[in-house]
This record gives sequence, structure tokens and C-alpha cells, in this order.
Amino acid sequence: MSHRTFDESGVLTKKLILYFSAYDLNRVIADQEELLRYIPHRHEMEQLTAIVYEDPQKHIIVGYKDITENEFWVRGHMPGLPLMPGVLMCEAAAQICSYYTRRHDLGGSHVLGLGGMDNIRFRDVVRPGSRLVIVIRLTKIRPRAMVVCRFQNFVEQSLVCEGLIKGVPLPDLEDRSSEQLAARTTGDSATGDRAAGSA
Repeated sequence: MSHRTFDESGVLTKKLILYFSAYDLNRVIADQEELLRYIPHRHEMEQLTAIVYEDPQKHIIVGYKDITENEFWVRGHMPGLPLMPGVLMCEAAAQICSYYTRRHDLGGSHVLGLGGMDNIRFRDVVRPGSRLVIVIRLTKIRPRAMVVCRFQNFVEQSLVCEGLIKGVPLPDLEDRSSEQLAARTTGDSATGDRAAGSA
């Protein structure tokens, strides 16, 4: 006989990363301004609204994205029946993972890029007006090499998406900008040298 565990509201919790009662969605510990200090996504690709829970010992973090009628995908996905694309549900989870690893310097201060996804399952749809709650637990950390996290996304405590995300560190944006500037400068200098030599 299988043993199933339910919380005080009668919700099946055997496979939950974290009990719903463990966090309060009204207790924001990092708002959008704070989030933007750690993740580079801007404008349409900002897929997080707030962080409400962190457990650095167990590497568990909870945040959410408030889905509005103004999301860039509403008009086209799909007309008359707007549904949040599954890839953006995964993107929201990836952004929380990136925020957490950078805030706690688990990736060598680098921004995490998406390295892969496994066992992704979509359980239900997400519509405008919903609050997508994202629960993450880091399961493997190899500093400066790879981070693996398990995630679960919920709407009103109903599981809508889950899976595993692998993150890999990207070069710092400032370093990349400096490298690009140096390359352009070198290229301009070389062009000038060639021009001077042919004159």
C-alpha cells in the first residue's frame, strides 16, 4: 500500500519540494528592483515578480510571476485563448535559479545560461490573471561548471509544470563588453595600419 501525505488543506504533498505552508506569498524578500541586480533579463523577458522564500542550507527558493493581460505573448499565443507558453514557465524557473546562484556566488558570480532540461512535464495551463509560483531546489552544484535544480510551478497550489534545469555559467556581461570593445579597437587599429601601409 502506498503512503500519501497531505497538508492541512488536504493537498497531496508527498512529492512537493516544499510544503505550501512553509512560505508566505505576501512576504516579499526580493522585489523586481532587487532581482534586476542579479539577473540581466529586461523588458519582455523579465519573468519574475518577487522572491518570497530562501533556505540557503537546503538550497530551496520560492518566487512568483504575476501574469497580466499585457504579456507580450497574449496577442499571439493564442488569439481568443491566451495561454502562457510552456517555454516561459521553464524560463521563469531558470531565472530564479540564476538569481539564487549569483546572489550566493555559487557560480563564481557568473550569470547562468540554460544548459539543458530533463523530465519536463506540463500538467495544466496558465492564463493571464494568474500568479505562477515557482519552487526551486538546487540538487547539484559544481562551482564555475554547472548547477542542476529541480523545479515545480504552481497556480493556486495546483501543479502546472515541473522538471529539471541545468545551468552553465556564462561570461560576465561586463567582461564580454570589454572584450568586444577591445576586439573592435584592435580591428580599427589593424585597418588603420593597413591603410597607412598602402598609402
